[in-house]
Amino acid sequence: MSGRRVVVIGNGMAGARLVDELRRRDPRSHITVVGAEARPAYNRVLLSDVLAGKRQATDIALGDAAGADRLLGVRVVQVDREARTVFTSEGDLLPYDVLVLATGSTAVVPPVHGIAGPTGTLLAGVHVFRTLADCDAIAAEAGRAQRAVVVGGGLLGLEAARGLLQHGLQVEVVHGMGHLMDVQLDALGGAVLRRSVEALGVGVHLGSFASSVTGTRAVTGVGLADGRQVPGDLVVLACGVRPEVTLARAAGLDVDRGIVVDDQLRTSDPAVFALGECAQHRGQVYGLVAPAWEQATVLAEVLTGRPTSYAGSRTVARLKAMDLEVAAMGETGPGLDDIEEGLEVLQWADPTRHVYKKLVVRDGVVTGAILLGDLSTAGVVTQAFDRGTPLPLERLHLLFAGLGRAIPADAADDDVICTCNAVTAGRLRACGARTLAEAALATRATTGCGTCASSVAALLGKDEAPAPEPARRSA
Repeated sequence: MSGRRVVVIGNGMAGARLVDELRRRDPRSHITVVGAEARPAYNRVLLSDVLAGKRQATDIALGDAAGADRLLGVRVVQVDREARTVFTSEGDLLPYDVLVLATGSTAVVPPVHGIAGPTGTLLAGVHVFRTLADCDAIAAEAGRAQRAVVVGGGLLGLEAARGLLQHGLQVEVVHGMGHLMDVQLDALGGAVLRRSVEALGVGVHLGSFASSVTGTRAVTGVGLADGRQVPGDLVVLACGVRPEVTLARAAGLDVDRGIVVDDQLRTSDPAVFALGECAQHRGQVYGLVAPAWEQATVLAEVLTGRPTSYAGSRTVARLKAMDLEVAAMGETGPGLDDIEEGLEVLQWADPTRHVYKKLVVRDGVVTGAILLGDLSTAGVVTQAFDRGTPLPLERLHLLFAGLGRAIPADAADDDVICTCNAVTAGRLRACGARTLAEAALATRATTGCGTCASSVAALLGKDEAPAPEPARRSA
C-alpha cells in the first residue's frame, strides 16, 4: 500500500482503529481522516460514564495514530467515484486511491407528534444520546430539570438513565416492548433487570410506545399510545440507531440496510471499502465494538496486501446495564416451555440479588446464554459458545463458579479474556504486564467496554480491578 492515498471518512471507533492498524503495518502510507465531530476519536461505549460524571471527556479519548492527517469538524458532502475525489464542507478536494467509509450510525428519532418543529429541530428539552456533544447538552439541561423521561429501555436508554440519576433527577424509562433490553434478554431476565432498575428509584413504563411529546416552547412530558402520560422537563431519546448510508447511497454504491460489502469489506466499487456500523456483511449489520475492531484488523491486512477475509463475527455482548454486568450471546429466546428433541434450557433466577442465568444447549453444544448480575462463569460460557464443542453431561459448572475450572485465574492460553479486542489469556501472560494499565497498553485489553477489567486483574494476580486509565496508543 506504500505511496497510495487512503481517505477514511469517519473518525469513530471503527475508523480510528483502522488507521491505527494501517499505520502499524505500513508507516509510510498516506492517510487522511475526515471526521464530522470536532473532537478527536473517543470510546463511545463509555459515554454514559461521562454523562454520570464518572469520567471526563478526555478520559475516553482514543489514542490517535501518528502520521495521519485529520480534518475534524468537517463533513464530506460528495464522493466522485469516477474522478476518485472527495469534496468536503470546507471546500477541500481530496484525491484518493483507496476510500474507506466508516460513517457509523445515526440516532433514531421516532416520528411522534410534537417532537420537533417544522424545520425538524427538536423541541427544547428533547435530546438524542449519541455523541459527546449530546452528553454536554443533556448535562447542561439536567442542571435545570427536575424530572427526566428516557424513551427507550434498551442498553443505551438504561445507561442514559443511570447517568441522569447522578444529576439528582427523578428518572422515568419508557419502553414499547414487554421487557427491558429485549434484544439481549428474555422476558424473565428482563423482569429481574426491571426489579434492579426500580430499586434504584427509576420508574419503568413498558408495553406501550411513545406517541407524542407534550409542550409548546419546551417539553413537559411524553404521551404513550395507551393513553398514559409521563411528565418530564427533560426527554432523552435512546430509540436505537440506523446505519449512516446517505453518502454511500448518493455515490451510487450498493446499499441495503447498510453499505453492502464482501468478505474483503469491499463495496460494489473496488476502490471503496466500508466497515463498522455502516457496513452490511452477508446480510448482517453489527452494532457492537468487537466486530468493528475485528473488521478493522481484516481491512488493514487487505489494504496492505496480505490475503485474508472476514467471515463474520460471533457476537458476545458483554456490557453494563445500570451497574449490573450482563453477558449475552447467541440464541436467548428458547424457554422451558420450548423443550424439544436435542434442546436443553437451564435457567436460574435470584431476583432479590438481581441475578439471572440462562444456558441454551442444542445437541450438547452451547448455542446461547444470558448472564445477568453475576459473570463469574462468563469466561467458560463464552469459550463453550465460541468453540462449539460438545459439553460434558454435567452442565452446572457453566452457571455456578466453583463447580469447574475457574476463569480466568487458571485460564487456558487460548481462552479469550477481553472479547472486545479478542485478547487471550496467553497473550496477557506473555505481555509481561504487572498492572491493568500496562496490560491495556500492551494488548488493548479493557479498552473497549471495560467489563473485563476484573477478569484481567484476576489473571494478573491482582485482588482489585479499578477501572484503568484509557490507554493512549500511537503507531
